[in-house]
Amino acid sequence: MNLTLSTREVGGRTVVAVGGEIDVYTAPKLRDTITELVAGGTYDIVVDMQAVEFLDSTGLGVLVGGLKKVRAHDGSLELVCNADRLLKIFKITGLAKVFVIHDSADAALA
Repeated sequence: MNLTLSTREVGGRTVVAVGGEIDVYTAPKLRDTITELVAGGTYDIVVDMQAVEFLDSTGLGVLVGGLKKVRAHDGSLELVCNADRLLKIFKITGLAKVFVIHDSADAALA
């Protein structure tokens, strides 16, 4: 399975829509996208994971790394995730307390 990424600007925030699987093979693509955004001065990012089918520990590491990058600039990295199987991963790892997780892109951008 491949990873699809697209970015768009909405009200001063950048939404990164992610689809497919975030695993050891595809996670570097997401990491590079977040790194390029931060290097370009984008510090308020919403990662829309509604089309993500699989997430492993490498993907979690990329998200945590992205959060650290934006926080270094007083920014934010929030997630959009409404799939129970993915939300369970965030709860089990304790990352549900670290990330702001919204159930829709509209809620994240409100």
